[in-house]
Parts: sequence; structure tokens; C-alpha cells
Amino acid sequence: MSVRELVVLGTASQVPTRHRNHNGHVLRWDGEGILFDPGEGTQRQMVRAGVAAHDLNRICVTHFHGDHSLGLSGVIQRINLDRVPHPVTAHYPRSGQHFFDRLRYATAYRETVGITEAPVDTDGPLVTTPSYTLEARRLSHPVESYGYRLTEPDGRRMLPDRLAAHGIGGPDVGVLQREGRLGDVTLDEVSEVRRGQRFAFVMDTRLCDGVHALAEGCDLLVIESTFLDADAGLAEEHGHLTAGQAAAAARDAGVRHLVLTHFSQRYADPEEFERQARAAGFTGELTVARDLQRVPLPKRG
Repeated sequence: MSVRELVVLGTASQVPTRHRNHNGHVLRWDGEGILFDPGEGTQRQMVRAGVAAHDLNRICVTHFHGDHSLGLSGVIQRINLDRVPHPVTAHYPRSGQHFFDRLRYATAYRETVGITEAPVDTDGPLVTTPSYTLEARRLSHPVESYGYRLTEPDGRRMLPDRLAAHGIGGPDVGVLQREGRLGDVTLDEVSEVRRGQRFAFVMDTRLCDGVHALAEGCDLLVIESTFLDADAGLAEEHGHLTAGQAAAAARDAGVRHLVLTHFSQRYADPEEFERQARAAGFTGELTVARDLQRVPLPKRG
């Protein structure tokens, strides 16, 4: 059975705490694993969370502040140490190529795995696979930053009552699905569109067009909420979101499940992030992320 879930490795922002590691999240999407923003300590958190280097197919870095990228060195070296048998692709802002190079070759090690470098410098699709399209959108932060979004292709859901009304069953259903027609009956007459699932990862940013484009219609949105609403001025100054701003963006985008993460060490009560998100009018499923938590993608409606 395919697995689609978020594995939370770390939920701190610039400064880790006793209970929160630097940022890091893994999306398990069917047979692939995508590591987002490996901050310091990510390799250790992967061990604790039961995520192996062999599970990773892609690494997506939103920007090159340390809490989002200092773990790259350890992760890349672990991929090589464990001789991961498949290629691993790394996406990151092209303007930070020199940072990526330094992190990839921070120390001596034996390279055994091909890391494909696929830097990002514009909005739009990065890659299309049979399972998803991965795209990037520019965000608003003091250094160049991109958010990422996965969109599954739409499919079809067969409607048993309509099939029965046309007397279609057994192997004929498969023929109809493959060919789009069986005799005088078309596929559209006995099925409906099953919208593909959508996931987005939005880190350090002010509110901007990129946030809204990434969040639109998401089944699962992982988004930073570094500050509480009382510190909205600090959020704007440093290029971040508050809990209320993140939740309002999710509300307007029709997000089904909102995951808040990337919390400043100044706040001791995580429940306040939930209270402010609800006060902003978000009524969907809501998770205030904690380290080593697993969050499944919502089931299709």
C-alpha cells in the first residue's frame, strides 16, 4: 500500500531548543522520499524518526540560512556512506550555488552516489513524474527563497451505480477505463474526476503572491509561523509569517490540513499558535507540529 505522510524532523527556527531541533521535514509520497530544508542535526533526527538515507530521492532547500541548510553536509555524506542505490536530486536557489558547493564538500569523504544538482531560478515546474509534478514559487525573504508544491495528476473515479445502470461489470470496466469507451458508453458517463492530491512546503517568507499560489487548494500545507500575531512587526521586518497570517492564507486557499512549524524560541506555549490560527478563521484540520511527529495526508473526499 502506498504511503503519503509528512515526517517532522525539526520545528525550531533560528535557534534550536531542548525540545525542538532545527527545521527539517520529509515527505513520504508513495515510494519516494523528499527531504525539505535539512537544518543542523537532521541526520540524527532521521535516525530517531526511522528515516533512512535510502528513503531519500530528492532534497529541496528553500534558502540558505543555516537553520534550513546546515544539515546538508551530514545528509549528503550519509547518502554516500550508505551507498544509496538510486540517484538523488537536490533543488535549491541558484543564487546560493556557492553555499551548496561548500556544504556538499565541507569535509573529505568518498563519493559513491550521484547527487544531481538542479538549482531553481524561476517560478514554475521543476520535474514531472508519473506520480506528481514538483514546482517552485519565489517567496519574500531577505535572501532568495523558494517554496515547493507537489501536485498529483487528476484521475477518474468509477461510479458503481452508473456502471450498473449500463450493465457494465467485470473485465469490461477495465476496458472502458483504458479505451475511454465501451460500445455506446463513454468513460465520462460512468465516472467522475478524482482530483489529484496537493502538498506545499512554505518556509521563511512574508505574505506574498508565492504563498497564495503554493497554498491554493492544498490537501496538506506545511507553513512557517515563526511569530505570534503580537509580533507581526518583527515578522515583517525579518521576512516571516505569524500564526494568524499563515492560517488566514490557508483559509483563503481552501487548505484541508494545515501544519504550522518553524517556531521562534521566544514562545513557550505551543497551544497559542493553535488559538491564533483558529481566531484567524481557519476551520480545517490543524496541527501545531512537534519533532518526530508523523502527519498523514488527508484521505481523498
